[in-house]
Amino acid sequence: MKTLNITLACLIVITTSISLNAQSYIGHSIDNYAGIHSLISNPSNVVDSGFKADINLISVSGFGGSDYFGINVSDILNSEGGFDFESDSNKYPTDENNFFANADIIGPSFMFNLSPKSSIGIVSRVRAFLNINNISGELYESISDNFDINEDFDFNSKDLTGTIHAWAEIGLVYGRTLVNKNTNFLKAGITLKYLQGAGSVFLNSPNFTGQYTASNKELTTTGELTYGNSQDFDNNDITFENLSAGYGADIGFTYEYRPNTIQDSLSKNKNKYKLKIGASITDIGSINYKESVVTIYDLNKTVDATNYNEDTQQFLEDNYTGVESTLAQDIKLPTAFHLLIDYRLRKRIYISLLSNLSLIKSNTENANTSINSVTLAPRLETKLFSLYSPISIRQYGEFAWGGGIRLGPLTVGSGSILSNLISDSSKTTDVFVGLKIPIYQ
Repeated sequence: MKTLNITLACLIVITTSISLNAQSYIGHSIDNYAGIHSLISNPSNVVDSGFKADINLISVSGFGGSDYFGINVSDILNSEGGFDFESDSNKYPTDENNFFANADIIGPSFMFNLSPKSSIGIVSRVRAFLNINNISGELYESISDNFDINEDFDFNSKDLTGTIHAWAEIGLVYGRTLVNKNTNFLKAGITLKYLQGAGSVFLNSPNFTGQYTASNKELTTTGELTYGNSQDFDNNDITFENLSAGYGADIGFTYEYRPNTIQDSLSKNKNKYKLKIGASITDIGSINYKESVVTIYDLNKTVDATNYNEDTQQFLEDNYTGVESTLAQDIKLPTAFHLLIDYRLRKRIYISLLSNLSLIKSNTENANTSINSVTLAPRLETKLFSLYSPISIRQYGEFAWGGGIRLGPLTVGSGSILSNLISDSSKTTDVFVGLKIPIYQ
């Protein structure tokens, strides 16, 4: 059985180094020439696009953060490789700290027009999500230090949940124009997904409380902890060998107000709208892991904390009574609602407002959640070139300001790079890069 400390270690590695690896495609996905990248947030974008066809070669996006850590990026740049995240970062421990990360790799994918009113696409992706919700920051810090601390503390982690999940998916996208009359245009799209789950690690405790007494190094805890993982899954070495199947879907609609339809219709590759409103729900579905190993630990006990040696699973097995069982577990996808309002200020100048809302509550067991956010993004957009600078307010009070560029087949950017550089204590970071073959109208 995999150890809990590996789960936490994996979490910290991802959230503190995600800027080197690669939420998804922030700022770029609203571009009218984003092509394949726009389908992951709203499948209706497949139809009436500026492309005859769009072929994605490889794209990588990553997002990570925590309201426990705060990092000064300039300290990292000036450390010459000597920056230690545990000792050099700012810390904000509470009873309800949260850690989150996701990676999204879009593999070979394409979209093309079937007719003037309909289009299809195939999107292949590999994804990994991590969420730890409502964990005591002081307890986490004490575990990281092997309880080598000299101060008493209490903690109360209500509705503690955690899920790591990795899966691959292939989606069939279909979009169709529903209304195209005078100034009103409406289109809809759906993506049907076949999912292949690589595995999951999960934990939850509805009411986990306790106190640490430094004088005698004793840890007194109350509550119950459920910990489990899918069969043969190692989150420290994720492979796509022992896979579990599942199904998912995205659905979306886009309305456009087109006051200048007559003159704009002369050129297919020019956007016709003054105002665009898009709404979608993504990642509906789950994956069932039939032979998951689940252990329920009774935590009502006082134990000697000096016995802790960086192996949380072993510490639990040695000090607490656990009941192990093998059963099927459904891991829910990070279902979310997206609302886009895009306004054309001038011929090539746009400003958009994008809201992302998780439809999965953070205390939901065996589920991943996306981070709620509102993003304002001005952009300069042409067929071959786009420049954008998204400004976001993210869950847990984080302000993020980034930038990105699309130059023909290449796209690079980050929704937080500028705020990361100027902030004394950044709590989230993201970056993306994509390479494709666009075939324009």
